[in-house]
Amino acid sequence: MSRAYLGLGANIGNPSAQIEQALEHLSEHPLIAIGESSDMLVNPAWGKEDQPDFHNMVVEVETSLSPLELLDACLMIEDAMGRVRAEKWGPRLIDIDLIAYKLEEIQSERLTLPHPFAHEREFVMGPLRQIAPDVADWIEERSV
Repeated sequence: MSRAYLGLGANIGNPSAQIEQALEHLSEHPLIAIGESSDMLVNPAWGKEDQPDFHNMVVEVETSLSPLELLDACLMIEDAMGRVRAEKWGPRLIDIDLIAYKLEEIQSERLTLPHPFAHEREFVMGPLRQIAPDVADWIEERSV
């Protein structure tokens, strides 16, 4: 099993309920087990600021999925929950980002790990520090 960290966020509809629903979907996946969870925080939008505040949290998962398979599972959950990708960094019903996987560095067409913007986003790094300060430090070391 491999340890990975996912960032969850939402800012339209009922954000906290949608994040809880995404966690239920993740926990129902036969190859994903949810571990530690951060507090859910409310934060201003990042990247495109003229939208409602986001609810965000980070969860640790144990999985036998590869990084790309885990990414695909997250995208399938987003799609099943009705996420529409209308604009970059725009409002969303749910967002599930793969932040880190086994402290591996990956650079491919579909996936960059650690997440390329994680170190710039306190709504990721703060919750990550709550549950995995060593992973947060590892990400920050790579952003220099």
